[in-house]
Amino acid sequence: MPTATAEPLHIDAAARQWVERTRDTMSVEEMVGQLFLFSTSQDSREELDPLLKLRPGGINRFPRPDLATFRDATMHMIEGSAVPPIFTGDIEGGTISYPFATAVPNIMGIAACDDLAMTEAIARLVARESRVLGYDWSFGPVVDINHAFRSAIVGTRSFGSEPDRVLTQASTYVRALQEEGIAACLKHWPGDGFDDRDQHLVTSVNPLSVEEWHGLFGRIYSQLIEEGVMTVMSAHIAFPAYIRAHMPEAGREAFQPATVSHLLNQRLLRDELGFRGLIISDATGMGGLTGWMERSEAVPAVIENGCDMFLFSRAPERDFGFMLDGLRQGRLSEARLYEAVTRILTLKARLGLHAVNPAERIMPLESMRDALQTPANRSVAVDAAGRSVTLVKDTQRLLPLDSETHRRIVIIADEGFSFWDGAILRSYDPVLEELRARGFEPRMLEMEQWPTPEDTDLVLYLVGQEATPSASRIFLDLAKLHGSNRKAMTQFSREIPTALVSFGQPYYLYDAPQMMTCVNAYSAIEPVQRETVKRMVGEASFTGVSPIDPFCGQEQLRW
Repeated sequence: MPTATAEPLHIDAAARQWVERTRDTMSVEEMVGQLFLFSTSQDSREELDPLLKLRPGGINRFPRPDLATFRDATMHMIEGSAVPPIFTGDIEGGTISYPFATAVPNIMGIAACDDLAMTEAIARLVARESRVLGYDWSFGPVVDINHAFRSAIVGTRSFGSEPDRVLTQASTYVRALQEEGIAACLKHWPGDGFDDRDQHLVTSVNPLSVEEWHGLFGRIYSQLIEEGVMTVMSAHIAFPAYIRAHMPEAGREAFQPATVSHLLNQRLLRDELGFRGLIISDATGMGGLTGWMERSEAVPAVIENGCDMFLFSRAPERDFGFMLDGLRQGRLSEARLYEAVTRILTLKARLGLHAVNPAERIMPLESMRDALQTPANRSVAVDAAGRSVTLVKDTQRLLPLDSETHRRIVIIADEGFSFWDGAILRSYDPVLEELRARGFEPRMLEMEQWPTPEDTDLVLYLVGQEATPSASRIFLDLAKLHGSNRKAMTQFSREIPTALVSFGQPYYLYDAPQMMTCVNAYSAIEPVQRETVKRMVGEASFTGVSPIDPFCGQEQLRW
């Protein structure tokens, strides 16, 4: 076999021996299996067994609400794997929080607390509960720069629009995760947020010049690499300026996604920035890859061009065959296979998976229950939830709300949706409960009975769409909220006091500059909803600091 180059650092001699011994005793098929990181969403042995036959390197977990079933499925994977599998998750907070873990603010909500000690506390909470659940690797934090405010995919998944804030927040978050034994993952390489399109739907583009990129994303990745981040996720994002700097005559190839770009993964990330950890592709079913090249070519190309693991598959056996065929036909070299497997096993060794008795990898069920959603963890989460809530504007001096003056409230609501399997359920029940407990009389909008100044003291818009894949656009959809395109033209704010509260994307004012009172709370988890009401009625102060410009560069929105 070839000799692996640029091997990762930071494992001891015994761990290195395990890596080499395990790798060198594998068959070709077993090595190919290690390249794959499949996903599950059913917590069932029936779902898992076909995947385990392919001997994958890891499994991404989207858990269902029953903890006992989740644990059983996890143990089934561990017991059915000759090489310890690695377990991953999109552990980003907000409504992506898992149903039996402590719900915490999303990345933008954490940034709005504007307190690195709080960022560290949340990261440690997330890491410790993730370890209880058997996770080894978090696909985060997102280090994209929130520049294009119409982006539906960056938004609340980002620390904000200021590169320095993104860097300092991410540095704290990565350090805390990895000190607690969870591998962190920077995404989305080579950097998202300047193209308002979504790589889940198209190959999006990083439009910066090489010099501009080095001053922004290059600086962020360089520092976090120097600080020891373990993994990077290579995305379906093109960086044409860099490609053309090395291939001046590049036409279509200038827009190849990073996932299959040797120049971006090897030359820029490894050779120039010095990254020696593991590179994982972004989800390979996304339009940014599937629209670029045919699947049988894409599968081996992902690994051959610098990614060490292949994320997700809608047809695992087929893709396994495509990878094996690519190896046999020379489209995937033995050197890359060998190098990728070495990095995968090294990551597992760095996380100590090689040294754990499989039967002890996850604690007993009752111990798991005791370690999740502890009073201390819930207290930290509630504190962060409250501190994140941001008053954007109140030019009509509506706040604080008073149960005498604003007793009869009409709620116009869009709860949003969750793309992720296993995400916690959405509703505005916590807001309604908190209002009723204080003497308010909230009622949902009835399409045939429009609010009037005679029967309504306040119109309150509640919107809750966090950044999400495949939405294309997130905006204040008045046709949906009001029930028809004609009724979308109706505005209440000059007749009835009106306020807008976003439990999601922070840019809704762009579609409703007439809203004179606006609060951004970033996510719709229960503690955020309850803490928002407390601030709207004056029981607590607004302390959130907006990580982005909620006025979208438009003076009109300020008034």
